[in-house]
Amino acid sequence: MKSCLRYKVQPQGASPASSTPWTRWLKPSWSPRKSGPSPSADGNGGLYCALSDHQILEDMERRGVEFVHVYCVDNILVRLADPVFIGFCVLRGADCGAKVVEKAYPEEPVGVVCQVDGVPQVVEYSEVSPETAQLRGPDGHLLYSLGNICNHFFTRGFLQMVSSEFEPLLKPHVAVKKVPYVDEEGNPVKPIKPNGIKMEKFVFDVFPFAKSFVAFEVSREEEFSPLKNAASDARDNPAMTRRALLMQHYRWALQAGAHFLDACGARHVGSHSLPDGTEPPAICEISPLVSYAGEGLEMYLQGREFRSPFILDENQARALQA
Repeated sequence: MKSCLRYKVQPQGASPASSTPWTRWLKPSWSPRKSGPSPSADGNGGLYCALSDHQILEDMERRGVEFVHVYCVDNILVRLADPVFIGFCVLRGADCGAKVVEKAYPEEPVGVVCQVDGVPQVVEYSEVSPETAQLRGPDGHLLYSLGNICNHFFTRGFLQMVSSEFEPLLKPHVAVKKVPYVDEEGNPVKPIKPNGIKMEKFVFDVFPFAKSFVAFEVSREEEFSPLKNAASDARDNPAMTRRALLMQHYRWALQAGAHFLDACGARHVGSHSLPDGTEPPAICEISPLVSYAGEGLEMYLQGREFRSPFILDENQARALQA
């Protein structure tokens, strides 16, 4: 069987950034003549203009692409083109779908997938009052608990409709971000804290236009660990995302019957669940070319013992089968 990979790379749109009050927001440049309003990316909702401007949808139609998976790049546990998610959306006849996770705590900085006046949409966390975020149902769970993880299904027909009819109706959102600028002496400055305002459109603002929308809840520990902050921050930092990936692969190996040895050669007591912040007892990495989501690992790992670190790539998989 011959596999064929095709891709297109297109530039994202931009819009001017500003400050409050409206002052010297100039893009850094060594030449004053080349300076101008500091541009900023127009948000992931710029996808729809990009699809139209660069004839991406026409290319999809020529190639027979009917369904599209869209996700944001900061989630280390994302399952690309998840057949379970896509199959669920197709079987339900959805033209638009979203993966969601239960919010970890009321103030978690993720949007909420909900209905507003009977219409599905995402309400950004910055647009939800603290009192509303704290509301709980009779079962004790958060009333608005479905966290949006920016992991979406679309039909090509829906994307064509959005790009041709509804994109101009998308309203920009205010985002406070770090914007490079020039100071009073003309020196380029890269701020370390948010200092400016960007106007962004969001990819999920098209949900209200869907004729059939579905939400698909998934396990946080299996599918959501975003990298949003520097190492100095307490949450969503590089150490947390690394730990989430290693813990996932460690669980997969245990479920497939693997045993890990400590430095003295004794077996670790396997545990599929550890307290938050705890490193897995052994480092185990599994290539996605060997297993997509933990399936099929028994043929390599069942009943075997391994020392940490253990890397299961294609070469190691062949060696284990020899």
